[in-house]
Amino acid sequence: MITRSTIERVFESARVEEVIGEFVQLKKAGSNFKGLSPFTDEKTPSFMVSPVKQIWKDFSTGKGGNAISFLMEHEHYTYPEAIKWLANKYNIEIEETEQTNEEKAQMNERESMFLVSNFAKDYFHNLMLNTNQGKAIGLSYFKERGFREETIKKFDLGYCLDEWDNFTKAALEKGYDLKYLESTGLTIVKENKQFDRFKGRVMFPIHSMSGRILGFGGRILTNDKKAAKYLNSPESDIYHKSKILYGIYQAKKEIARQDNCYLVEGYTDVISFHQSGIENVVASSGTALTAEQIRLVNRLTKNITVLFDGDAAGIRASIRGIDLILEQGMNVKVVQFPDGEDPDSFAKSHSDSELAKYLEDSAQDFINFKVSLLIKDAKNDPVKKAGLIRDIVSSISKIPDSIQREVYIQECARIMEISEQVLFNEMAQLLSKSGSSNTKKNFEKRQNLEVVKKQNIQLKEINQLSILEREIIRILLLYGNEEVDFEEEIKNVDEEGKETITIKKYTSKVSEEIYLHLQDDEIEFSNPIFQELYIEIIDQLNQLEKIDVTQLLNHSNPEIPNIVTSILMDQENPNRQLSNWEKQNIFVKDAVEVLSKAVNDVVFNLRRILIDHLVKNEMTKEKEYSNEEKELIMNYNALRIRLFEKLNRVV
Repeated sequence: MITRSTIERVFESARVEEVIGEFVQLKKAGSNFKGLSPFTDEKTPSFMVSPVKQIWKDFSTGKGGNAISFLMEHEHYTYPEAIKWLANKYNIEIEETEQTNEEKAQMNERESMFLVSNFAKDYFHNLMLNTNQGKAIGLSYFKERGFREETIKKFDLGYCLDEWDNFTKAALEKGYDLKYLESTGLTIVKENKQFDRFKGRVMFPIHSMSGRILGFGGRILTNDKKAAKYLNSPESDIYHKSKILYGIYQAKKEIARQDNCYLVEGYTDVISFHQSGIENVVASSGTALTAEQIRLVNRLTKNITVLFDGDAAGIRASIRGIDLILEQGMNVKVVQFPDGEDPDSFAKSHSDSELAKYLEDSAQDFINFKVSLLIKDAKNDPVKKAGLIRDIVSSISKIPDSIQREVYIQECARIMEISEQVLFNEMAQLLSKSGSSNTKKNFEKRQNLEVVKKQNIQLKEINQLSILEREIIRILLLYGNEEVDFEEEIKNVDEEGKETITIKKYTSKVSEEIYLHLQDDEIEFSNPIFQELYIEIIDQLNQLEKIDVTQLLNHSNPEIPNIVTSILMDQENPNRQLSNWEKQNIFVKDAVEVLSKAVNDVVFNLRRILIDHLVKNEMTKEKEYSNEEKELIMNYNALRIRLFEKLNRVV
C-alpha cells in the first residue's frame, strides 16, 4: 500500500491545470482555464479548471474533482494507479507500507512477471520492425492484412522468430530470470531444455485497462494442421483470460465518450475497426463471454452492441452471452453481418463511412434479433413457437430492472402476437424459480394507483431531504469557518405559570452551530455520500478545529471530491445566468450577512420534514392509540406549528 506521506507529496506537487493540460486543450479565462469537455462531443466549452482551488468541473456531465479524480474519470485508472501516474510525472519516489515477507514475495513475483512481459512486447515489436526476418515474415503478414504502420505501433504488434529459443536466450542475456519466463508462459521449460512458446508466430500483446502487458496471443503463419491457429498465454498470476478483453486499453476513452461498446470475437476484428475509425470496440478473444469481462465494459458504459458474422451456427452458440450481459443490467443491441462476412472482412471491403452507416442502420434490439433468428424454424410449428417465446421470456427475466423487464414483455407480446398476461405469468414463474423476491406478486397483479402515489410521495420526501442535506454541506464548505451572530429563544415561566420568551444573542462558528443542532436531534443524512462527507467534516472540526477543503478534495472516495467540486465551482458555470440586480438599483446582501438566517432555515426545514415523516408514520398505523401515543403525536404537531412559525409560514 502506498504510504500516506507519498500521497501527500503527490498532492502537494501536482498542479491540476498541468495534469489536465496533457489531455485537454485549455485556454485562459480570467483566473480559470476553459476547454471543451473530454467526456462529451460539445462545441461550446463548459469544462472549467481552477488553478487557485486546484479543482475542475465539467458542467456538461456534472463530473468534477481534483487531478486524481480526473485521471480516474478520463483514463479509468484506479486510485493507486492515478497516484503512481502523478508520482512518475513529478519524479516522486513511491514509498509503500511495510508488508509481510509473504506479501513482499507475492508483490515481487507479480512485478517481475510484468517486467518480463513488457520486455517481451518490446522485443517482438522491435524484432519485427528492425530485422530482415521480422520484416520479411511478420511485418509482411500484417501489411498483407491491410494494417498500416501506425496501427501496428498502436497495438504493439510483433513477431517471434521461428527458432527454438531465440527469445528466451535474448531475455536471459538481459538478466531476466527463467523462473518468470516460465511463469508468464513465454518460455516452456522441460528438464534441462527450454524453448519459446510462440516461435514462428505473429504476436498480439494483451493489455490491461491501465496498459500493462498481461499476456499474448500468437497466430501461426504456416499450414501446420497439428498446431493451433491461435495460441494464448497460459493462465498465470497476472493473466486470466476470463477477466480481460482484448483492446480495452486502446478503446476505453472512446467507449466512455460514445457511451457504447462494440463486442467482437477476434484480435483482427478489433484492429481493423480501429483502422476504420471505429475505436470503441473490444474482443472476447475466442473465449465464451464472462461476467467479469462484461463488468469491465460496465465501468465505461451501460450499452453493448454485439457484432455477429453471417455464420448462423456461430451465432446460435454466441447468443448465450447476451443473457449474461442482460444480467449485469446493461442494454444490448445486435448487429449481424451479411453471409460470409465478419467484422474484419467487412471493414476491409467497405469505406469508413459505409462501415459506420452499416453499424448504425443494422443495430437492432436483442428481442427482434432473437425472433428473426429463430422464427424461421418455428414458423409453422406451435410447439417450437411456444419454445421460442419461453426462450425470449427467459432472456428478459435476466434483466434486473423491473420497468425495463415490463417494457420488453410488452414488446415481445406485440411481436409474437400473444397476450401480455400470459407472458407476465411465465415471467413470474421463472423469477420465482430463480429465487427473486416479491416478483411473482409484481407480475401476477399490477400495482394499483394508490401504491404508485405513495411511492411518489416517499420519493418527493427523499428528494426534499437530499436537497436540504446538500445545502447543509454547501454552507459548511463555503462558510463553515465563519463566525456569525446567532439568536436563541429562551422560554421563561414565572410563579403564576405565565410564559415569556427572551432573545439571547451569541457568536459562534457556522460549523459548530450546525453540528450542535444536528447532534441535539441525533439526525443522520438520508444520502449516504452526504453522510460520509458530513462525518469527514466533523472529524476535521474535532482534530483541526476548522474545515480543510483541500483534504476533502483529495479524498480516496471519488464521489466526495465530485460533490465538493460541484459546490465550489457552481459560481464558475459558464451557462449560469444571473439577473443584473445592480443595474436595477437592487443591491443583494452579501451571503455572509444572511448566514444566520440560512443556517436556521435549513436546519428548521430539515426538522420539519423529519417530523412530518414521523407523524405520517404514526397516523397510518391501523391500531388503537394509547394516551401516551396520542400525546406524542400532539407534541409532534405542536413542534411542527412552532417550526412553521419560525420559518414565517402559515399552517
